[in-house]
Amino acid sequence: MKPVFVSANFCILAKENYKSKERKMSTLTFAEKIAQAENFLPINGTDYIEFYVGNAKQAAHYYKTAFGFQSVAYAGPETGVRDRASYVLQQGKIRLVLTSGLRSDSPICQHQLKHGDGVKVLALWVDDAYSAYEETVKRGGKPYMEPTTIKDDLGEVKMAGIYTYGETVHMFIERKNYSGTFMPGYEKWESDYNPSEVGLLYVDHCVGNVGWDRMIPVVKWYEEVMGFVNILSFDDKQINTEYSALMSKVMSNGNGYAKFPINEPAEGQKKSQVEEYLDFYEEEGVQHIAVATKDIIKTVTELKARGVEFLSAPPEAYYEMIPDRVGEIDEDIKKLSDLGILVDCDEEGYLLQIFTKPVEDRPTLFYEIIERHGAQSFGAGNFKALFEALEREQAKRGNL
Repeated sequence: MKPVFVSANFCILAKENYKSKERKMSTLTFAEKIAQAENFLPINGTDYIEFYVGNAKQAAHYYKTAFGFQSVAYAGPETGVRDRASYVLQQGKIRLVLTSGLRSDSPICQHQLKHGDGVKVLALWVDDAYSAYEETVKRGGKPYMEPTTIKDDLGEVKMAGIYTYGETVHMFIERKNYSGTFMPGYEKWESDYNPSEVGLLYVDHCVGNVGWDRMIPVVKWYEEVMGFVNILSFDDKQINTEYSALMSKVMSNGNGYAKFPINEPAEGQKKSQVEEYLDFYEEEGVQHIAVATKDIIKTVTELKARGVEFLSAPPEAYYEMIPDRVGEIDEDIKKLSDLGILVDCDEEGYLLQIFTKPVEDRPTLFYEIIERHGAQSFGAGNFKALFEALEREQAKRGNL
């Protein structure tokens, strides 16, 4: 249940202020909302996502086998790095870095001990890493890594970083003067084992789970420190089931290349998935990573064949209502039903989405596969079906 905070009146006032802002934004298109963001921090997209894991070698094999990622680069004792081993994989524009510490007193190992395997770094590709750091820190960002330039024979990479929610970090990566595989300190990773890709293209958005009464402060942080804008909001009246509820706000930068929805628990009869996440991750952190495809039926069929597990499908009545609820779509509804793929729409088009079960032993991180046909929203019409599926999994774990 929700703990009692002394600052409850402040939280109520802050929420009312944000509701007033949301009413003003509600008549704008997504493009018009995004254009409201300050543009002092130009972002070209996601550079990489780094996980701290217990066994990076095995995690890399999993992402190659199950998700079709390709070997890119490696850093570790063989390359002169003494404290960690890191494997870099890529598919489309999605770049993952899987890192394990090599000694028990390593901060990497301590992070993994507390949280289990999870996302440490959401790295953003920028034109000027030093400026990005200076602009965000002077606006209140907490430093993680001061501006640093690393070099080798193939050029240089500039980087810097600040903390966001929990122990999660935004790194700013500038690589316009580097022609190497990933960055200095890494060597090309060549492997005889190269499973085919499954059609994943780029990071659509990354969702963070934060604690009770923490959503508004985190939203304010993204507005003030990063220059982002709140483009979409959902309260517990929109995201609820018979048992649980949550609230969510979607933050975007000025070109829409970086989108970070922020979830907060809400009062319900039983424990929501956000509460379960916070219990087992033992901190705020990244709940799920949404990755785009242009053929979700083909992608999900291949992922299932490789052993990736997805949340259970909604009842047949859900699919029977698609023509009335969404309208005409290009895909065969029977195939969507067979795979458990969800469908939703907004004023700009429709989208298809499906969610994996947690990919770690703890019920924390999972993935969303998404295919957009004009729609810029996040599947509000699927929230009830999604969270009922999540609750069924929670009940199996005894955590509902």
